[in-house]
Amino acid sequence: MDFGEASGAILAELREALSRVSEGEIAALCDAIQRARAVFVTGEGRSGLVGRCFAMRLTHLGLRAHMVGGTTAPLLGRGDALVAVSRTGETAVTCTVARLASEAGGKVLVVTAADSSVLSSLADLVVLIPAGVSQQYGGSVFEQSALVALDAVVMMLRQRLGVTDEAMDLRHANLE
Repeated sequence: MDFGEASGAILAELREALSRVSEGEIAALCDAIQRARAVFVTGEGRSGLVGRCFAMRLTHLGLRAHMVGGTTAPLLGRGDALVAVSRTGETAVTCTVARLASEAGGKVLVVTAADSSVLSSLADLVVLIPAGVSQQYGGSVFEQSALVALDAVVMMLRQRLGVTDEAMDLRHANLE
């Protein structure tokens, strides 16, 4: 297999997965994030990396966003939201964080490929990314699709909030 075939296969898998994501679920995720006092993001492994990308962009939008486990993450409470990213919906740490967030009065917003999972059962909202059979290793098609879906959420929120490139630039890290 050459690069063109491999990248073409990946893009086809992403198109298929993203075409099956519910517009209603994505709109509800945008609404919940807009209503939240602060947004906390969690996930493990590559799902966690996708979550970090999302939290960064929420910060660039001017929203209060934190990565769970970060040393400067404040207390999560009533009015806050947790976005939990997990392909299987069974990752122990992610499920524990979701349970704790719910107990603290936060809304639990889940991005997953598993609508019947421990994590989904803890959720106030589930965004299902139906990542099916893949030529790629492991959960790659889910993680890639989640990144694109959450970047689309950022674009939607940006338009809703009327945030300009210049405003986002002012919130971009300058110590890198």
